Amino acid sequence: MKTKKIISTILAGLMVGAVMTTTPTFIFANDNNSIISFASKEINTINGVADFQKGTASITINGNQNQTLNGKKFEVYTLFFAENSDNGESINYTFNPVYQEALKQVIAPKLNTTADKVTEYMVIDYIQSINQNKQENATDEQPLESRYSEFRYFVEELRNKMNELNMSGDIVNVMNTRVDNSIKIQGLQYGYYIVDEITNVQDTFSSASLCIVDTSNPLSEIDIKSDYPLITKKIQEDDNRDVIGNQGWNDIGDYEIGQTVPYKFESNIPNINGYHTYKYVWHDIMDKALTFNKDSVEITIKDSNKTYTLKSNEFKVITENINNETFNVVIDDIKSIVDREFNNIDNQKHNTYGQTVTLTFNATLNDNASLDTGRPGFENDVRLEFSNDPDNNSTSTGFTPFDTVVCFTYKLDLTKTNNDNTVLKNAKFRLYSDENCQNEVFVKQNKDGDYIVINRDSIVSGKAPAEAVEMVTDEHGNFIIYGLDGQVYYLKETDAPNGYRPLLDPIKLTINPTFTTERNSYIKGDGATDKTLINLSATAKFKEFYNGKPEEKNIDLVSNIDDGISYITVINQKGSQLAKTGDYAVWLSILGICLMSGAGFILYKKLKVKN
Repeated sequence: MKTKKIISTILAGLMVGAVMTTTPTFIFANDNNSIISFASKEINTINGVADFQKGTASITINGNQNQTLNGKKFEVYTLFFAENSDNGESINYTFNPVYQEALKQVIAPKLNTTADKVTEYMVIDYIQSINQNKQENATDEQPLESRYSEFRYFVEELRNKMNELNMSGDIVNVMNTRVDNSIKIQGLQYGYYIVDEITNVQDTFSSASLCIVDTSNPLSEIDIKSDYPLITKKIQEDDNRDVIGNQGWNDIGDYEIGQTVPYKFESNIPNINGYHTYKYVWHDIMDKALTFNKDSVEITIKDSNKTYTLKSNEFKVITENINNETFNVVIDDIKSIVDREFNNIDNQKHNTYGQTVTLTFNATLNDNASLDTGRPGFENDVRLEFSNDPDNNSTSTGFTPFDTVVCFTYKLDLTKTNNDNTVLKNAKFRLYSDENCQNEVFVKQNKDGDYIVINRDSIVSGKAPAEAVEMVTDEHGNFIIYGLDGQVYYLKETDAPNGYRPLLDPIKLTINPTFTTERNSYIKGDGATDKTLINLSATAKFKEFYNGKPEEKNIDLVSNIDDGISYITVINQKGSQLAKTGDYAVWLSILGICLMSGAGFILYKKLKVKN
């Protein structure tokens, strides 16, 4: 591990190739009033190398593990030129006239003088005075200063002063890296350099770097030390968890309308040494078919030894005036919480980071889901906003890209007919989730006369909600149930149309969606394609009992995957009249009735006469 390493940082895009262009020339005068010109260059890397073609020295910048340098941009300032003694026991620095005015203006108030009275020696001696790790030998490796050191703040102040005076450096665009995720800035003169990472980090996994200073003498290495958080979002499927793994946490799920949908964000605390505060904000966008439960938000921070759950006053949940987002969860300074609860701070004020941050919450799949069953599903997006510039306690932030998960729901179209295909109205049904038909899946009627599943998670002790109704076929012998899960249901006919008898046993319905096996790599928009919800099938298993014998049937239903619909026709056999006797017996019966009537009449007459 090389010790001549400092801080920088993060990510952006990827291109290939190399171009060297010259930007405007800056004119300065030295102490002898001679004119000095400086042409700022912009250099793209070729195979991970940017060549300044000025000397034999170089600076190698090493990227963090799993955090590519591709797309980064560095501005290189040569503050001083350097000359080593013949035997390497000493080094002498001299002004680069381009930046000497900025150095003088920054150091003058520290020496209680004016910039015009500050000399080259005064500047160099001041910088040495704040060096806590002096090395006499020019070839010895220079230990790093603390990220909270006076030297670090001096470098930041100097960088800001150079920006204020419109002083530019040479630009290195990282279009590609070497195989070890490093770049080499070569062709440098011996000198003392500020290398400032100036990548535009908006909407990328990125974080602006601290300024870094190194003496290229002749070969120096800089490890990127600043860091950025990563975020993944998961949805918890309630079925087939053993097959899915991870307790059902993945990128894809399906649910009944009204069901509680659990979500989870996982992120990390990056290396935030050097920051005074660190902002951490989740930005979530929900489909209109999902209703956010604000009170369900919980945040934990965890390492291998401890888990800390944030108190309600340590974060804010915002649902209003946040553009088109559904909600934000804001931690104004997560660094102070981590430093307090996971205190491993050393004598340089550096802590050990890398803790896992988990945010969980619930949403409800609402009635809007009935308008768009099947594909494309209902997406939920999240991105993380984070502090990305520790210089001067900046409020600048960056954003990760959005991470997206998706959920689906389905519907059943039922038609009731007799065996002559005549539609039958007023057939009544109830839906259950168990074979014994004890756990009813309650439904309510929508404005079109069809039925929507009611939130089963709000039902207390199986008691029917006030809005629950029994399903009844209309004059077309039809109704639709919206908001079904991919699971087994039992559809029981509770009352048949007049003149028909109901099925004795419930119909076992199996709704079977087939999802991709890559359930942890959902890409936004894939729900509308065959990449996520690959197939939808359904079966119906039922018993018929006619003509004195039962018959069990198992049929495949017709389904439409885009609409998320399966079709079932429930048939009631026409009933025949019971057996009756022939004509001779009928006439005997009629004659008997007549004789009895006559006898009654005669008896009546006799009684009347007697009276």
